[in-house]
Amino acid sequence: MGRKKEFPVRITLPLAEGVTERMDALVSAEETRLDLIRDAIERELRRREEARAGAQTKPPSSKGG
Repeated sequence: MGRKKEFPVRITLPLAEGVTERMDALVSAEETRLDLIRDAIERELRRREEARAGAQTKPPSSKGG
């Protein structure tokens, strides 16, 4: 029996010209382009989840005149 995949879902996405070159220039010898993409996605998801949670707990603003 084969090894269970750590990342079973795959996606393909088009990127603007030059993006992969920019990523390659920034990744360290110990990481891959894929590591950079996964980390960036995780950070952005966390940021949006925290923003959404904060917006849900904020009291509605009162508009005065």
